[in-house]
Amino acid sequence: MQRRMLSKEDEATVGGEDVEVRREDQEKINKFSTLHQKETVIEDELKAKQKEKEDLEEISMELELVDEEEKVPYKVGDCFVSLPQPEVLELLSASTEDIDKDVQALEDRLTTIRDQMQELKVALYARFGRSINLET
Repeated sequence: MQRRMLSKEDEATVGGEDVEVRREDQEKINKFSTLHQKETVIEDELKAKQKEKEDLEEISMELELVDEEEKVPYKVGDCFVSLPQPEVLELLSASTEDIDKDVQALEDRLTTIRDQMQELKVALYARFGRSINLET
C-alpha cells in the first residue's frame, strides 16, 4: 500500500468548505480519534518503561560497587528478600531484558498506529482540505 503525503497547499486546494460529511467520513474521523487516544496511552506506557529501565540500570551500577559476599535486599512482591549481590545483578539484568521486550512491543504498536493515522489523514485531508484539522 503506497502512502501519499499532502502538502499544506494540496490541503487548501482539495475539498471545499461545504463538503458533506458522509457516514464513511465520520467513521474515519472516529477511527482517527480512537487511534490518537491509543497513541497517547502507549506513549505514556513507553515513557514509564524507559524510566523503569533507566532506574534498573542505575541500581545495577550501584550494586557493582557492593562486595560480592554481601547480602542485598531485593523486593519480591510486597516484601524484601536478602540475596547475594551476584544473584541480584542477574535478576536485575533479566528484568531489564523483559523491559526491553516490552519497549519493543510498544514501539511496534506505536508504529502501526501512526501508519494507520497517516493513511486516515491522507484520505480525510484529500476529501475535506483545510476544513478539517487532524494535527495532534
